[in-house]
Amino acid sequence: MASVPPTSGDSAGGSSRTGCVYLVGAGPGDPGLLTLRGLECLQRADLVLYDGLVNPLLLEHTQATAERTRRRGDDGHKVLDQDEINRRLVAEARAGRTVVRLKGGDPLVFGRGAEEARVLAEAGVPFEIVPGITAATAAAAYAGIPMTHRDKASAVALVTGHEDPSKENPAVDYDALAGFAGTLVFYMGLDQIGEIVSRLLSAGRDPASPAAVISQGTLPGQQTVTASLAELPGAVEAAGLVAPSLIVVGECVTEREAISWFEQRPLLGLSVGVTRPVTQAAGVVGRLVQLGAEPVLMPTIEIRPPASSSEVDSVLDQLDGFDWIVFTSVNGVAGLLGRLWDIGADLRRLSNCRLAAIGPATAEALAGYRLRADLVPESYRAEALGEALGSRVEGARVLWARASRGRDVLPEMLEKAGANLQQLVVYRNEDVEGWPAGTIERLATGRLDWIGLSSPSIARGVARLAGLADVTLDSTRLASISPVTSQAAREAGLEVSVEAENYTWDGLLAAIVAAEG
Repeated sequence: MASVPPTSGDSAGGSSRTGCVYLVGAGPGDPGLLTLRGLECLQRADLVLYDGLVNPLLLEHTQATAERTRRRGDDGHKVLDQDEINRRLVAEARAGRTVVRLKGGDPLVFGRGAEEARVLAEAGVPFEIVPGITAATAAAAYAGIPMTHRDKASAVALVTGHEDPSKENPAVDYDALAGFAGTLVFYMGLDQIGEIVSRLLSAGRDPASPAAVISQGTLPGQQTVTASLAELPGAVEAAGLVAPSLIVVGECVTEREAISWFEQRPLLGLSVGVTRPVTQAAGVVGRLVQLGAEPVLMPTIEIRPPASSSEVDSVLDQLDGFDWIVFTSVNGVAGLLGRLWDIGADLRRLSNCRLAAIGPATAEALAGYRLRADLVPESYRAEALGEALGSRVEGARVLWARASRGRDVLPEMLEKAGANLQQLVVYRNEDVEGWPAGTIERLATGRLDWIGLSSPSIARGVARLAGLADVTLDSTRLASISPVTSQAAREAGLEVSVEAENYTWDGLLAAIVAAEG
């Protein structure tokens, strides 16, 4: 039977027919290395079964139920074996679901993807294999080690390092590998590095061969140790490298000195708490990854629509009566203009209005609707916005698209300036009930380096949630986006370490980079 997946228009969930399984390579860790096809599959999935090496940030791309399928638990005992995983894939697809089996690296490179595909084929379950970027190419590239080089290596051998080289009849031919005139890459070999090196040397490999171990490749914790082959086990032990790791042997390792790049990133190895709502964290997460940091999602609020849309709809019917519409957040833009589209109207209703945005992010959100802000203050705070509008709004009808709660400084300034102001709640800020257990555990053990505070309400939320979790922030530094946020943090009992000069998330991250020097 041919294993043909449903077309992109099909929806397997709830169907009486068999669903489909996508065996997707997640790449080696950096969430930016997921392929576009892998992203499409995640967005369509009903269920995601993911390996322990998969970066959890990738799960932000799916609305599906996600379950981790570790082969061993924290205590070393088996949690879910391969046969159970195979049975689950078949059962879920037969129930009509679209299943993504998300695997670290590439599913067909030391990933048991072929075994799972065979089981699905024999069960008559449609499936598709979506290749991923394998650790050998990605981790080595992030360490500045090419797999091939026209002057140094014209071949690559990918070898399992998980097999015990000391067993009587190993499947790995170390005699052949010792004479291999290219780059050797051993997967999963950290625990066996002494035996692997010993076997290569015994088979005649030059003890002076350049060699390296890359630990946690493409992740913020990436570390690379280089040494001669003979000295590599001792160098790795001294550095305290941990799995997952790759062992690379060959002349190409010498290129690292000239082209190493990832480990030069300014926040490499640091973790930064992102307190924005999860639905709005993608941009900050991406920027942190670019800086080499590990983003930790720890929202304090959730963004929800108003309890009733009747008031918003009523105002939308009268938009042409306003002279100015003021937006003080990206959420305000989405709340007002998104609802405008939902009721069957469009931007023509804004033809008589001028638009004010509190800062560049809000102006950019307007640009996403093909609208240009008429006014953006030089300083991105309510006081500056009120001052900039003050000379322009006397006698004008002004609409403020706002949150359900916030500071009162802007309406006070506009009304004092003579504006006929109408405040319209277009979204609600709701407090989250608590942080994930993993975040609390990191705070309790001092394994979170920074937390970004991007508004006064978020600063108060961090203090509230830390109190609910009964953890202190003594080992975690706080970065504030503005003086107003810093003041709110101090009033909530928090100590701010750095404050942004530019009142944006980019400014906040720049302050962290400067502090890390």
